[in-house]
Amino acid sequence: MTPTAMSMFFTSLAIGTILTLSSFHWLVAWIGLEINTMAILPMMTKTPHPRAIEAATKYFLTQASASALMLFSCLINALQTGEWGMNTPPSMMTNPLSLALTMKLGLAPLHFWLPEVLQGISLPTGLILSTWQKIPPMILLFQISAHISLTLMVILSLTSILIGGWGGIGQTQIRKIMAFSSIGHLGWIILILKFNPQLSIFSFALYIIMTTAMFLSLITLSSTKMSQISTSWTKNPALTTTAMLILLSLAGLPPLTGFLPKLLITLELVKQNMVIFATLTMLASLLALFFYLRLTYIITLTLSPNTHSSLTLWRANTKPYVMYSIISTMALTLLPLAPTILLM
Repeated sequence: MTPTAMSMFFTSLAIGTILTLSSFHWLVAWIGLEINTMAILPMMTKTPHPRAIEAATKYFLTQASASALMLFSCLINALQTGEWGMNTPPSMMTNPLSLALTMKLGLAPLHFWLPEVLQGISLPTGLILSTWQKIPPMILLFQISAHISLTLMVILSLTSILIGGWGGIGQTQIRKIMAFSSIGHLGWIILILKFNPQLSIFSFALYIIMTTAMFLSLITLSSTKMSQISTSWTKNPALTTTAMLILLSLAGLPPLTGFLPKLLITLELVKQNMVIFATLTMLASLLALFFYLRLTYIITLTLSPNTHSSLTLWRANTKPYVMYSIISTMALTLLPLAPTILLM
């Protein structure tokens, strides 16, 4: 793909995101989401491979279905209230609208497209799909958080945390593991959306930082399978150690950054007298902790028998990654800064 075409698609992504984030009109927000969807499809198919074409087709059909449900809900809401604004009072179409946005996010039980799509595309496009493409639907959910059904959000979040851990246990493809990791983290985020939307946005920002750091590690190591990442120690020991710590941060282990959102969300649930749900979410997250620890074990404590003994970087990209260093540092060391961040 030529740089001109790539810059055009990135510009379209930015325009669609800004249009959705700055709109107070449901039709304008829907148009922004459609621009986003159309802009990322050529990026998915830039590698002419059957898996990439299949992934782009699945993504298009899923997003088209979610967009149709969203537009239908907005039309019915406009017929009932006479307004297209997002600050209109709740109506009977709030739940279908919430389901359409959760389908775009890839939350369970509307998650079946996400692992297959992420597996069929390249790592840079997977990074965009796992971070950038989730920003507009998440912001729209944030704007209607006061009208969302609490029961619906709790069911979706518990299902997502459970499936996010359960689905990733038997996987050997790292992109599918990151897909189920995304499902589990978004389950934690929407669990608290009704009670504390600001905490949800804060947790979502930390999720984007940690996921970006992990994908940049995989891109630098050129690893898409566990068998490839197990031989990465001789390529770049420092980068492999950083990837291991980022995985532990995604698992939510202290004193890393990933422990912060889980701690704050659990404390908020206890404050809202939802101790049972807090206990269930922590127990369900143990499933995800298992496959994070397994991947960490494969990276650091196992070496393939055909690993070369040379420590030269002939297989690694030796370009300096300043942005990767900054994001990795944020993905690992923000926990001590939590009081300062929360006071800002």
